[in-house]
Amino acid sequence: MPIVFPAIDFTALIPETIVIFTGLLLMLFDLFIGARRGLGYLSLLGLLAATISCVILLGTSPAPAFQRMVVSDGYSLVFNLVFMVTAALSVLVAMSYLTGKGMQRGEYYTLLLFATSGMMLMGAATDLIIVFLGLEIMSIALYVLAAFNRRHMASGEAGMKYFILGGFASAFFLYGAALVYGATGSTNLPDIGQWFSLNSASLNDPMVLVGLGLLLVGFAFKVAAVPFQWWTPDVYHGAPTSVTAFMSVGAKAAGFAALMRVLMVSFDNPVGPNWQLVIAALAVITMTGGNIAALAQKDAKRMLAYSSIAHAGYILVGVASATLAGVHGVLFYLMAYAFMNIGAFAVIAVLERRHAVGSMITDYAGLAARQPLLALVMAFFLFSLTGIPPFVGFWGKVYVFGAAVDAGLSWLAVVGVINSAISAFYYMAVVVQMYMRLPAESEGDEGEIAPINLNWPVVVTLTVSGAVTIFLGLWPTPLWTLISFGRFG
Repeated sequence: MPIVFPAIDFTALIPETIVIFTGLLLMLFDLFIGARRGLGYLSLLGLLAATISCVILLGTSPAPAFQRMVVSDGYSLVFNLVFMVTAALSVLVAMSYLTGKGMQRGEYYTLLLFATSGMMLMGAATDLIIVFLGLEIMSIALYVLAAFNRRHMASGEAGMKYFILGGFASAFFLYGAALVYGATGSTNLPDIGQWFSLNSASLNDPMVLVGLGLLLVGFAFKVAAVPFQWWTPDVYHGAPTSVTAFMSVGAKAAGFAALMRVLMVSFDNPVGPNWQLVIAALAVITMTGGNIAALAQKDAKRMLAYSSIAHAGYILVGVASATLAGVHGVLFYLMAYAFMNIGAFAVIAVLERRHAVGSMITDYAGLAARQPLLALVMAFFLFSLTGIPPFVGFWGKVYVFGAAVDAGLSWLAVVGVINSAISAFYYMAVVVQMYMRLPAESEGDEGEIAPINLNWPVVVTLTVSGAVTIFLGLWPTPLWTLISFGRFG
């Protein structure tokens, strides 16, 4: 009897294939040519090609592939665009930052692209096995990137902490997936959902409840939700700033991409466990804990690390709504967050001294007098992160909080608004330093004010991020129209 091999359709993974192929090309170019900074340009070309492929596929019908383990639907493609924006802006930040730190090495861009491909797999996965595969591809690359600055012990410590705690997160997820498989006989997300629709009583099986709980713990580690966020401040602070910018958006977006598909495809059953209340409670403690901890920070990089925890809480508000409007709100928020958060980290990278791993908030004293445009664009990013109109961050919060209100979680939206008000205190502290303090304390390594080098990659990053932050704040319709394609296939 002839052996029948399953058909393999790479159409659903064209963007991911382009990114992986670009990463492999970078390895060859680095080996034989060694044009370190030139590899950054090649990275951008690969990301541009992947972005174009996503846009082309965006209007097509969903295409399941590889025995329905991945799918190219509007949801995965819009998330891919979030990953492309995050990676491209991070490459631009790195091209300047690595040169200034004397760390311009080709493997950096290869690892960044491989991490991006893992994120894309998590967004496209319709099987728990592929979710885990994408999670590990992303995580292993990020472990190395976090420890990339071998001259600083803090960077090595960041990589080790992320590796150890990331390993625990992966173990929780894998054990949870095993329990769900044991209860349903499948790891395919639609098949799990169909099983529960036919066997509703199984939703209250202790094996299912424990399995779902362990899956949530694994995802909570990756999105830095309280109380699983303990790795975040040290890792974000010790890692190279260009890596922190990438991780703070990309890893978070990948975690939410997989989390929402798992919950809303496999466990969206009215007689099942009420995971909405669990996510809502997680959102409350995450945004409150992140904001309160950020108030006490004196280091700008560590402050933004705690800020990223709070933003994970805001995004969880959209997840808790368990509606399509909530999904669109999360997608809008993450795209907006990519521009404003990476832009803020780009400013930190500019002001970071050569032999430091961050910058103190007092280093921003008098920045408006020294570099008025740099101070202005940083103020824009901070206003947007706070949620002040007319910046894009305001609309991001409107959409996720509005989805919660429509889902009957008005109290959760009120908690989110209160937390946004709390966040204004530490964001505005930087603005006060820039515009109302003298630069007396901002001294460089030789006792003088640290020089500010604005080369073209930084200028492009700040210009694009700042322009998008303002433009989409004044006119969010184009982004919302794009986000409306984000539907499960």
